[in-house]
Amino acid sequence: SRRTQLNLGFGVGPEERTERDNTEASGEPRTMENGAPNNLLNEQATEEKGEMARLSSFIGAMAIADLVKTTLGPKGMDKILQSQSRGQEVTVTNDGATILKSIYVDNPAAKVLVDISKVQDDQVGDGTTSVVVLAGELLREAEKLVNMRIHPQTIIQGYREALNCALKALQDLSVNNVDNPEQYKQDMLRIARTTLSSKILTNDKEHFSNLAVDAVLRLKGSTNLDSIQMIKKTGGTLNESYLDEGFILDKKIGVGQPKRIENAKILVANTPMDTDKIKIYGARVKTKGMAEVGAIEQAEKDKMRKKVQKIIDHGINCFINRQLIYNFPEQLFTDAGVMAIEHADFDGIERLALVTGGEIVSTFNNPEDAKIGECKLIEEIMIGEDKLIRFSGVALGEACTIILRGASTHILDEAERSLHDALCVLSQMATDSRVVYGGGCSEMIMSKAIEDLAKKTPGKRSLAMESFAKALRQIPAIIAENGGLDSTELIAQLRAAHVNDGCREGIDILTGTVGDMTKCGINESFKVKKCVLSSATEATEMILRVDDIIKCAPRQRDENMM
Repeated sequence: SRRTQLNLGFGVGPEERTERDNTEASGEPRTMENGAPNNLLNEQATEEKGEMARLSSFIGAMAIADLVKTTLGPKGMDKILQSQSRGQEVTVTNDGATILKSIYVDNPAAKVLVDISKVQDDQVGDGTTSVVVLAGELLREAEKLVNMRIHPQTIIQGYREALNCALKALQDLSVNNVDNPEQYKQDMLRIARTTLSSKILTNDKEHFSNLAVDAVLRLKGSTNLDSIQMIKKTGGTLNESYLDEGFILDKKIGVGQPKRIENAKILVANTPMDTDKIKIYGARVKTKGMAEVGAIEQAEKDKMRKKVQKIIDHGINCFINRQLIYNFPEQLFTDAGVMAIEHADFDGIERLALVTGGEIVSTFNNPEDAKIGECKLIEEIMIGEDKLIRFSGVALGEACTIILRGASTHILDEAERSLHDALCVLSQMATDSRVVYGGGCSEMIMSKAIEDLAKKTPGKRSLAMESFAKALRQIPAIIAENGGLDSTELIAQLRAAHVNDGCREGIDILTGTVGDMTKCGINESFKVKKCVLSSATEATEMILRVDDIIKCAPRQRDENMM
């Protein structure tokens, strides 16, 4: 920074020092004492140093935070994302991770915030917007401190102490009802309702929170969501969505084959079933007459007949293939009374193999080595105007399918993302079942604890801790602003209320006032809050450490290759 340069500029006159500072700030190439250029970087590479680098990082990160800020909270707005590909696909969403991974970002600091949003989505499923907004607010406060000539390392140290204090206050606030099954289920329902309140499913959150909790309780403590499948079918309303026990495959049964099988033995395969035709590109076969052509076709059919017989010899009555099944082998399966399902998507057959207890096979020479899947009943069902296949009584008892109904594909896609977030948060309660209060209550309690600690902390670190507390208070303020409320008045009321210990006041967005979060039933997962705090603080520290940004020269196209 310029201050550092002034402190270290012994023996340099004011005029020379000012000229040197201006040269470095403008980014012009420096010269050595003998006038020769001192270029370490490639001619087209760019470098930003000191204050310019820090300013660039702050601006990029805060711009990303401002982009998703309006989507935060129950009254947050949606964004329309339109691709520039041939189809110009349109996505309507308010999910922070979906928005950020869909946009192209050039600023390095902005990419850091995009990455923490993705990690938050992968780790706990929710809080993707909160983590970016909090990091943006922390950087906004840090910029003010830097302008006050406080060293970034001092700010980082203050932020770390504030983070530890906030996590301790959050831990003291948390409640764990894992030993009380009835109360534990109520906690899960409240968390599901809170998660879905900021999504497209907010009007039907009671219905979908029950769906999500029932699906997660079937997992019996597992965090693997592969056994919960979601099928989207246009038509009807969102409220007509339901949970179906068992596995549903979005395919049709072959012509003339049984539509219902009890005590099914299922072979799941990924093998070509179209070898009754010569399919080598550019292949030529010379024959002396049509009789030889018929012999070739007969040989192909014999080869396919042997392959089908090997499959039937496994003792199965249902064959599901990842690839196409041509007419001839399909007829052979029909004659043998075996249900054949073709072209099942790879995600579908992997999940099907998991829930039925089978394995995907590609060769059929050793039937004793193949693991056959089982289920009590396979039947064809109708959803709307489409026919689907349901597998009931599968080996993996926790398997279930959520059928989503809606007016359009855009609504269904957003409903799937929203419900997936709720499922992720609820499944993580198996590893950490603690809950905290939402509606800005947790942020106000953590902010008060940090301010109390800052009053006892000597030195400039206390200023950084106060800035951390102020950034935390911005979360409920943004939630109130997005709901069209007077955030300044509400935050002032909350600060006054939280002077008393044991206060559980937060923002009740439905009434537009300060309310008791215990009575409102607004809870959030402790693990989500902890991840938001830790990730946002670590990302802020990383960006604060930057004092030099070097962009490499673009790779030149080789003219000889053209």
